Amino acid sequence: MARTIDVDTSTFVRFWLVILGFVLAALFIWKALPALIIIGIAIFLTIAIQPLAERINRLMRGKRPVLSAMLGYVIVIGVLGLIVAVVGPMVVEQTVQFVQQLPTTFETTLGGWDGINHFGQSLGIDNLQGEIATALQTFSSNFVANLSGLLVSGVGAVAQLMTGVILVLVLTLLFTLEGPAIVKGFWKMLGGKRRGATVRAYQEVVERMVGVVRTYIGRQVMVAVLDGLVVTVAVLLLSLFCGFSGGLAFPLGLIAMTFYLIPMFGPIISCILNSLLLLLNSPVAAVIFLIFYIVYAQIENNLIAPKLQGNALNLPAAVILIAITIGMYMFGLVGAIVAIPIAGCIKVAIEEWPDLREVTRGE
Repeated sequence: MARTIDVDTSTFVRFWLVILGFVLAALFIWKALPALIIIGIAIFLTIAIQPLAERINRLMRGKRPVLSAMLGYVIVIGVLGLIVAVVGPMVVEQTVQFVQQLPTTFETTLGGWDGINHFGQSLGIDNLQGEIATALQTFSSNFVANLSGLLVSGVGAVAQLMTGVILVLVLTLLFTLEGPAIVKGFWKMLGGKRRGATVRAYQEVVERMVGVVRTYIGRQVMVAVLDGLVVTVAVLLLSLFCGFSGGLAFPLGLIAMTFYLIPMFGPIISCILNSLLLLLNSPVAAVIFLIFYIVYAQIENNLIAPKLQGNALNLPAAVILIAITIGMYMFGLVGAIVAIPIAGCIKVAIEEWPDLREVTRGE
């Protein structure tokens, strides 16, 4: 049985205005996504800096909040710069060393081209050396043909990256210095338009979310530092017995510490990367380190990390993996790093939503 529904003009217009608003908001987010990512990274760094700045301010007896914020900013950014300055040249140096030693390694491990051809004949390929030479020549020709395009895109990517880094540093500094005043002014302005109980309820929820992010960052950094120290000591001990330079210990420890900040997948990446770097210097050390780190990772994940982190977010493993997967595919490496605290904030919002509705209805 057909029915006719009468809709007045104002309701019809409001409905399509809402749809249009959602479409425009989605378009804005899509177009402004790089800028939003930069702002999000700056806010994330600011939240990480605030506890350190507050601790420095307490040491100064609360008399120098601006100076404390500046010192906290300098320390955190200085540590990040130190990691890049130490790890980058070390990786380049090890790569150059590997390339220089490649002919000798090729002769000693694979028996040179005679060994390659013998291996190819066992697979039914009469001239494997010729096949490899042809493939390399084709790759070289294609690379040279596309070199100009690669250079232009590479220069553009580097310029864009540098611009993003500078914006993140400047915004983080501004948020660190002016963030508390901006937040305070926002809640004060909002309190003038709405009743006090509702504003206080939302403010408490936001403060709880910030607390979740701060707790997660602080405890994750603690475990990351411990992971870096363990790797440093392990590589230093291996250098004494395996005959390679002990100067690798500190850079490899920084790599382990940095990658541990990437949830779930970070320790695996650092283990593989550090093992490969050790392999360029001592295959025996690389195998020993790989076995050691696998055993240590089990101890760390099951005993040390839960003790230090205290299961601060109380999220199931499936939820964590889903959050990391979504964050990684949406925003890359940055999304993977911030996925877990964002999931914790969503959990807080879901828990507090019934109370917020009650307070809103009460007013």
